[in-house]
Amino acid sequence: MMKHKMFFYVWLITAPLMAQTYVLDTIQSKYPFINWKANEIKMAENSPAFKKLFHKLDTIANGGEEDLHVFHIGGSHIQADIYSNRLRSYLQTMSPTAKGQRGFIYPFSIAKTNNPGNYRIKYDGQWSGYRCSVRKDSVAWGLSGVTAVFKDSLANVKIIANGNNYHKKMYDFNKIRIFYDNWSKDYEISFKEDSLIVDIVENNEAHFVEYTLNRKVEEIDFCIQRVEGVENPEFLMMGIELMNDNKGIQYTSIGVNGGSFSYYDRCKYFDAQLMLYKPDLFIVSVGTNDAYHPDFNPDEYKEYYTSLIKLIQKANPDCAVLLTVPNDSYYKKKFPNPRTRIAEKIIYEVAKEQQMAVWDFYEIMGGFNSSRDWYNNKLMPKDRIHFTVMGYRIKADLLLQALAHSWENELKLPSNSVLNKMINE
Repeated sequence: MMKHKMFFYVWLITAPLMAQTYVLDTIQSKYPFINWKANEIKMAENSPAFKKLFHKLDTIANGGEEDLHVFHIGGSHIQADIYSNRLRSYLQTMSPTAKGQRGFIYPFSIAKTNNPGNYRIKYDGQWSGYRCSVRKDSVAWGLSGVTAVFKDSLANVKIIANGNNYHKKMYDFNKIRIFYDNWSKDYEISFKEDSLIVDIVENNEAHFVEYTLNRKVEEIDFCIQRVEGVENPEFLMMGIELMNDNKGIQYTSIGVNGGSFSYYDRCKYFDAQLMLYKPDLFIVSVGTNDAYHPDFNPDEYKEYYTSLIKLIQKANPDCAVLLTVPNDSYYKKKFPNPRTRIAEKIIYEVAKEQQMAVWDFYEIMGGFNSSRDWYNNKLMPKDRIHFTVMGYRIKADLLLQALAHSWENELKLPSNSVLNKMINE
């Protein structure tokens, strides 16, 4: 498993967020090593699921009221939530009816790992963080792949839905779900403003409690308190969901540093919690960590990929699944990783077999050893695995462009009509 250096993540979340300005129309001559012509969603035209997706997106873009849920799963690229949040912002502002809810998040700060800048967490008490991607860690995990454990008597947690976001005041909510180990009754949850709560629903299969509020809020404080007389108490925080009644697009990013298929497979409640939702588009960006080590097993990788698609289709048989090829990267900062090319081949095989689509970011970057050029042009840091803020901006805008063009082609719309609508709103 890759060992990520903390200074990089501190830099990611403290670096100033640039204004959301589309960059691809001004930088192509500056970065000729990027394969701009390769930026397309491949095989979408042969997928019935993508045809349905583009029609639904078009309805929302034109002011129709629909609910559409995007999931995006990966490793550290997605936990940082820079390029995925950029896509979220584009999609949720393309029309007045596109604004959805913030949805599922994880309070990474309490697990002692990097939290995205677009929402904030304040807390007290002694918490210990456990990630499914750390082999020595052993705890119950859910959809997020991260669990924070609290064993003391009292902890306060504050969720602030709008952090350093491009669009302020987008994510007010009137329902909150707290995912935790509700199979044990050693802790009680209460709210600082208890008059807010008008209804409580508990789910013992997906392990959450849902609170309905009497009005929309942008932040909320709750308290986790040990029940008196309980021996060996333990509270396992597995996730939080911020909900409202808005129609439109919800974009859920699920990322854990070092995440791979085999590590997500350790999450006991992943399946049950995914079944709570009906994803319309599921973007799979798992693979950088799978192909990182010399012991990479192509057959196992393909089996995991296929199993995830089957699980997604169980949640929604009509879900469009976009398989993204991992970026070119360096192994231990010493040499370009040749195994990404093997992963690329497998991804195309799976997409063809499952009638899904591919976004080949490896090819778009420039292929083998292209991370050297990205690093030399300050689009990647020294590890040549992650990206700088500008690198993530380019990556997000490339994926947006590819999705928009595929959407235009499917519905026979004028070239750039969809893209211009999203970047000029």
